[in-house]
Amino acid sequence: MDRRELRAARRADASGSGPTLEERDPARFPGAKGAFALFGEVLLTGLLITAAGLLVVTLPAALAAGIRHLRRYVEAEQSHVRTFWHDWRAALPGGTAVGLAGVVLALVLTLDIRLAGSGALPGGPVVALVGWAGLIVGATALLLAAGAWTPEHGWRGALRSIPATVVRDPLGTVYLAAAGALVAVVTWMLAPLLLAGLGCAAFAVVAVPARRGRRD
Repeated sequence: MDRRELRAARRADASGSGPTLEERDPARFPGAKGAFALFGEVLLTGLLITAAGLLVVTLPAALAAGIRHLRRYVEAEQSHVRTFWHDWRAALPGGTAVGLAGVVLALVLTLDIRLAGSGALPGGPVVALVGWAGLIVGATALLLAAGAWTPEHGWRGALRSIPATVVRDPLGTVYLAAAGALVAVVTWMLAPLLLAGLGCAAFAVVAVPARRGRRD
């Protein structure tokens, strides 16, 4: 084998597109071997989620489609943008209802927080604390449901799976709560960072259940 063929073989080996040069176990996530490429895909996913979730009530469907897109990417499956939009359209019917319920809940909790801060409610600090906790729980539940959504089981199955997921992996649930809080913080600091925040939150849903050392 000359140098040109050796270089081509090494590139094919590194990318997973060709035969390996030596025997070894296959990569667990073959599509996530390049850190820079993975970061770019996370940002692209954040852009897609933002565009698809502009109406707010469509955000659950956008998150579900983005999470499935990143799963396909890290598993080195076909992850074209058109598959994202296909998943988004499939997730819209039930996802819009979930989004509407989430918007109503968020508005009620935000109103409670504002009233608590104005001093119009007795026990204002406690009411505000409950309100913030409710927002975090709601954001975490949204991420869990979006991560569990499939065209076969729909949103009803995804929502029903949340308690079992929390019991099975409570630490992972805390990580996702932190990811949801991070989206809120970075968006409050600089609105355009919403794109990166949503992409990172979607990636967290993919990565947290598969983290090293976790036992099912």
